[in-house]
Amino acid sequence: MTRVAVTGVAGRMGGRILSLLLQEHGIEIVGATEAEGNPALGKDAGIVAGMGGINILLSDKIEEAASTADAIVDFTTPAATLKNAEYASETGKAMVIGTTGFKEEEQKRITELAEGFPCVISPNMSIGVNVMFEIAKRLAGFLGNEFDVEIIETHHKHKIDCPSGTALRLGEVVAEALGRDFKKVARFERYGQIGERKKEEIGIQTIRGGDVVGEHTVIFLGAGEKIELTHKASNRDNFAKGAIRAIKWVVGKPPGVYTMEDVLRI
Repeated sequence: MTRVAVTGVAGRMGGRILSLLLQEHGIEIVGATEAEGNPALGKDAGIVAGMGGINILLSDKIEEAASTADAIVDFTTPAATLKNAEYASETGKAMVIGTTGFKEEEQKRITELAEGFPCVISPNMSIGVNVMFEIAKRLAGFLGNEFDVEIIETHHKHKIDCPSGTALRLGEVVAEALGRDFKKVARFERYGQIGERKKEEIGIQTIRGGDVVGEHTVIFLGAGEKIELTHKASNRDNFAKGAIRAIKWVVGKPPGVYTMEDVLRI
């Protein structure tokens, strides 16, 4: 039996992950958290997630919620995730992190902390999206520098970070396949008299609105032809199911940072 603590249960992803974990054989929920000051604190986590009561009250202290856990699953905010990772590093508890919007120094800190615990971290836990990463990489390698690359991502109007972590990862894998430094060739904005498109440029454009769960398209544009690779998420269950798969995989692994590619053996 794998014992799991779920963070951010009053949020969209945290609540859905908790709900699906409750239906999963071999998983026991032992704790749940929310941010300090959240009105859901002290309430039954199952009820907050839209399920029946599970006799686990929401806490704002990871030390309480995860004291008996084997793994912590975290889809919250960079600041909260770093705090939880510090606890995991001290205790050796595994983590599955789906939080996005990390700054470069925060990503480095997670990697440093993970020397003390096993951690799967991915901007998108969807199995389909992680297969898309691999396909995009291979397409870029096959097509080479004769095709321009553009990435478009669409999310609901409440999403905080921009562009999405998934779009950034798509840009990184394409750049890697083409032998480019993504930080130097990424283009996030176009307006006014900007001149001709640079050959090595990888454009990433963002759309926000409505309740779109997540859509990502990589477009390879050549002379007289175009290839589009698209993934559309119709609900959050695919992210939650990927996270559950990662939880089952990571417990017992040596300390360090792992990706969904490791989990899926891509």
